[in-house]
Amino acid sequence: MTGKQHKAPLLRERSVSFLLNEAEYKALQRYCTKYNIKNRSRFMRESVMRAVLTRLTEDYPTLFGENEMH
Repeated sequence: MTGKQHKAPLLRERSVSFLLNEAEYKALQRYCTKYNIKNRSRFMRESVMRAVLTRLTEDYPTLFGENEMH
């Protein structure tokens, strides 16, 4: 090694699935076609995780309450 530590790859070993109705599925298909998304699994995983991490960050407790910061 050249002084850098190598991290083990984050393996995706858990599966999550969900169902869409016909209108939702067609909308997803149109979106992927319009924006040239070839890997829908990656797109959906990144979209869901972005929403999750954003909400968790927003909900993280702060030292001061919102009303004390104004």
